[in-house]
Amino acid sequence: MPGHWRIHRNRLEGHNRLYNDYFADPAVYPDYIFRRTFRMKRDLYFKIVQAVEEHDPWFQQRRNAAVELGLSSLQKVIAAFRMLAYDAAADSLDECLRLGESTIIESMRRFVRAIIEVFGNEYLRAPNEEDTARLLDMNQ
Repeated sequence: MPGHWRIHRNRLEGHNRLYNDYFADPAVYPDYIFRRTFRMKRDLYFKIVQAVEEHDPWFQQRRNAAVELGLSSLQKVIAAFRMLAYDAAADSLDECLRLGESTIIESMRRFVRAIIEVFGNEYLRAPNEEDTARLLDMNQ
């Protein structure tokens, strides 16, 4: 396309590195480093990824017209998590995740919308009397 830059980022390598670092058995980084890096347990992370994938098909890995695998849901969701957890700029995540800035911004936009629509009624609401009582019991 005239005037359009195409950077071959080797997206599959980015997914494989990410998977081997955090999700393989055994992973390069153990559970406590995953928790420190992503500020949650791995099981919760997978619950969120699954919910986001089911809600928005954009997060599902697909093949393009050349039958090449596209970006994985792990890459797209981790981009949003890293922006939220570390207040990272979109272009700072390109090298480690193998995603372009515009894709990272789109991931963040769709991720936030999916979280609000999927988990909003349960977690993004003001606490009721039952919640307050449960929290007070936990703190005693």
